Amino acid sequence: MIAALILLPAVAGGLAFAVRPDRPRRLLLVATALANATLIAVCWVEPPGPMLDGWLVLDPLGLLFVTITGAVFLAASLYGVSYLARESGGRRTDFAEGIQFSNAPESVMSGCLLLFLSTMSLVCVSHHFGLLWVAIEATTLASAPLIYFHRQHRSLEAAWKYLLICSVGIALALLGNFFLAVAASRPGGHSLDLDVASLIDGAGLLNAAWLKASFLFLIVGYGTKMGLAPMHTWLPDAHSEAPSLVSALLSGALLNCAFLGILRAQQVLDAAGYGAFGRDTLLAFGLVSMGFAAIFILNQADYKRMLAYSSVEHMGILAIGVGLGGSAVFGAMLHAVNHSLAKGMLFLVAGNILSAYRTKSTGLVHGVGRVLPVSGVLWIAGFLAVTGTPPFGPFLSKITILKAALDQGREVIAAAYLVLIGLVFVGMAGVVLNMLQGLPPENEKRRAEPALSIAPPIALGVALLLLGLYLPSPLRDVLQSAARALGGH
Repeated sequence: MIAALILLPAVAGGLAFAVRPDRPRRLLLVATALANATLIAVCWVEPPGPMLDGWLVLDPLGLLFVTITGAVFLAASLYGVSYLARESGGRRTDFAEGIQFSNAPESVMSGCLLLFLSTMSLVCVSHHFGLLWVAIEATTLASAPLIYFHRQHRSLEAAWKYLLICSVGIALALLGNFFLAVAASRPGGHSLDLDVASLIDGAGLLNAAWLKASFLFLIVGYGTKMGLAPMHTWLPDAHSEAPSLVSALLSGALLNCAFLGILRAQQVLDAAGYGAFGRDTLLAFGLVSMGFAAIFILNQADYKRMLAYSSVEHMGILAIGVGLGGSAVFGAMLHAVNHSLAKGMLFLVAGNILSAYRTKSTGLVHGVGRVLPVSGVLWIAGFLAVTGTPPFGPFLSKITILKAALDQGREVIAAAYLVLIGLVFVGMAGVVLNMLQGLPPENEKRRAEPALSIAPPIALGVALLLLGLYLPSPLRDVLQSAARALGGH
C-alpha cells in the first residue's frame, strides 16, 4: 500500500507527459487523484506495515499529513479540469500591468502535478532522515516548473527564487543530517541508523551537543521550505505567481511536508530528553513568523500575496502549538488540517477572481459579489474561516493553542499570539471586504461560474464548517496519536 501511494502518481505523471490529447490527460489527472484518495481511505481502515527495513512507515503523523495532501490534491485536480480548459492556448494579459504571456503546455502542468503528489507522499511515509531529505528536495524539483506555468518575467523570477532559496535551505538541512549522523556515531565505528525508530530507541546514546546543532540546522533548512520567517522570502512570490491550483497545493500540502521534517527531528529530541530545547526554538520562530505576516498583510495590494503571508502566519501558529507542548500539540495537528482546507479553498476562489478580473491588484477588483456571486460568498466564508472565526474549524484549533498557553501560565506568549491574530484579521478584512463590495468595473458583468470551478472550494468550505461543529472520532484518534508521538496530549 505504501508503495502504491508513491508509485501510482509517479507512473501517472510519466504517462501525462506522453499523452497528447488534452481531455484524456485531464481525465488521467482526476482518476489518479481519486485512486490516491481511495488508497488513503484503505490505509485508515487497515494501516499498512513498514517497508524497506523501517525506512518507509505510515505512522499516525504520516497518515495525517498524507491525508491532508490527498484531500487538497483531489480538490485541486477537479478544479484543474475547469482551469486548464479556460487557460489552454492563446496569450493572456494582466490588465494591471498590461503584460502579455503564454502558458506552458498542459502536459507540463498535469505531469508535474502528479510527480508533485508522488514526492509529497514519499515525504509523508519516509522514516529515514536521509530518505526524508531526498523526498523534500524532490518536491522542490517537481513543483518548480508549475510556478513558471505562466511564462512571463515575474513567474520566472518567482521560480528561480524558489529554487535558489529552497536549495540553500535544503543544503543546510543536509548539514543537519550530517550532524545527526555524528551525534549517532559511537567509538569503534559503530553508530545508530538514521531511521526514526532506531534514533528514538537509542536516544540515550546520542551526543547532546551534536544533536542540538543538528536540530538547529534542520529547523532552519526545512523551516525555509515551510515558510517560517525570516527564511520565508520565496513564499510570497511563488504563491502569488503560480497558477491558483498550484498555490493551493503549495500552501495546503507542501508546507506541511517541510513541517513534518521538523517534527521528525523533534521526536528524536524528545526521546533524548532535550525536547524543551526544540520547543523553545519553535516558539521563537513561530512568534517571529506571525509578526512578519501581520506586518506585510496590512495594506497588502495583491490578494494572492496576502494569502501567501497568511500562510506564513499559520506556519507560525503550527510552530507555536508544537513549541508549547501539552494539549497545544493536539491543537497544532488539528490546525494543520484546518489551515490546509481553508487555504486550499481561498486560493481556488482567488483563481476564479483572477480569471474574471485578470489582475491580482486589490485596487482594481471590486464588486466580486455581483460579478461572481458564488465565489463572492466563498471568498468571505474562506476569510472568516482562515482568520479563526466561529463556527469554522480554525477557531477550534486556534482556541485550543491559546488555552494551552494560558493553562501553562505563559500569558506573554498568549497576549502576543492574540494581538498578532487580531492584526492579521484587520489586514485581511480590509482587502477582502473592499474586493467583495462596491461596483464592478464597467466592462465586468455577472458571469456564469463552471461547476468544477466552484464545487471543490465549496466542498473544502463544508469540511471546514463541519470540523468546527464536530470532530469525527477516527480523526480525533489519529490527531491524539500524532500529538502523543510529539510529547503532547
